[in-house]
Amino acid sequence: MKTVVLGFQHLLAMYAGAVLVPLIVGQAIGLTPTQLTYLVSIDILMCGVATILQIMRNRFFGIGLPVVLGCTFTAVGPMISIGDKFGISAIYGAVIASGIIIVIISTFFGKLIKFFPPVVTGSVVTIIGITLIPVALTNMGGGQGAADFGSNTNILLGFGTLLCIILLYRFSEGFIRSISILLGMAAGTITAIVLGVVDFSAVHEASTLHMVTPFYLGTPTFHFYPILTMTLVAMVSLVESTGVYFALGDICDKDIKKKDLERGYRSEGLASFIGGLFNAFPYTTFSQNVGLTQMSGVKSRKVILVTAIMLIALGFMPKVAALATVIPTSVLGGAMVAMFGMVVAQGIKMLSKVVVESQENAMIIACSVGLGLGVSVVPDIFANLPVNFQILTSNGIVAGSLTAIALNIIFNMLPSKKRKEAVQLTEQEV
Repeated sequence: MKTVVLGFQHLLAMYAGAVLVPLIVGQAIGLTPTQLTYLVSIDILMCGVATILQIMRNRFFGIGLPVVLGCTFTAVGPMISIGDKFGISAIYGAVIASGIIIVIISTFFGKLIKFFPPVVTGSVVTIIGITLIPVALTNMGGGQGAADFGSNTNILLGFGTLLCIILLYRFSEGFIRSISILLGMAAGTITAIVLGVVDFSAVHEASTLHMVTPFYLGTPTFHFYPILTMTLVAMVSLVESTGVYFALGDICDKDIKKKDLERGYRSEGLASFIGGLFNAFPYTTFSQNVGLTQMSGVKSRKVILVTAIMLIALGFMPKVAALATVIPTSVLGGAMVAMFGMVVAQGIKMLSKVVVESQENAMIIACSVGLGLGVSVVPDIFANLPVNFQILTSNGIVAGSLTAIALNIIFNMLPSKKRKEAVQLTEQEV
């Protein structure tokens, strides 16, 4: 019984993050209530499948640590962009292809990781967070094209939800703080029910049980730009996951070796591949559950297995998923401001450690974040360039990411007179 309760606690800690991504992406690309219900269901189910792939341990797959996986927020902006430009089928083609690529490169990603130091990953995470804030504010107003956009009711619900999350985060500790987003959305939705603006028709129409269907929302199509985008996103997620692996290894007193990392990377790639087949999204380790593991002191993989089984069971229950879809757009927007703001904060935290190291790092951050945000705000600036080149410049996240990678190579990896002098000075001191 204790194991079940602990597993349920982990489910609550990650549930908001698990359902927010499909809700945000599904609404942004115009899915119907029925399609959105399926998307939430399959995402919950695949969170459980991805978690099992990671907590298991064999010769090829699994980090073998008590880790919970969910859809990465890093992918939200890119997937919305791909869906708007290429359609939902291209999202799943890119997810499948990027998953395969990650499985293939997992063996030597440890060598590629030198191209993704904190100055690069921090810049990418910051760009992603900043470019998502307009989506959050649009939803706070009621959503793109809403007849009542910016109404007093929407503003009240949006800012009321955000205020509730802030107060919970400020005046609570431990587990309550870890689920403050979920509790804030619940409070906002209850308020909306009292105001009579919640439509429960999706819950009534949803079946009690359903079977999972491959390609339910569309047969995957494959395009270079979406695949490149999602592969970059996947690589950044792997870098973030690496930090989680080492953090969990420290908590569980386990020495993480190169082979462990390779198996962990393969599991994430495989989870994304399977997710794409069933029209779900790419997956990554959830850091909030690492904090819960540290807080509770329970390090057993059996607890996480219980969580995974619960997630899979919920994935076969559309009515449960439909409950998430009735959350008003403005309430969702209030939660998104906090969630996406935390993405920005995480990026700034990563950059704060490297920006003071050198002026070169400051220049990398300035140009990559500036260009990434600039292209997102003024997407037509490169409209006159050749079509093939626009693949790399039409999306702010891709443009900013590639800029960060290129400038890091130029400033920090290529031989320079200054670096040679520093090496010679060190050798002389030795």
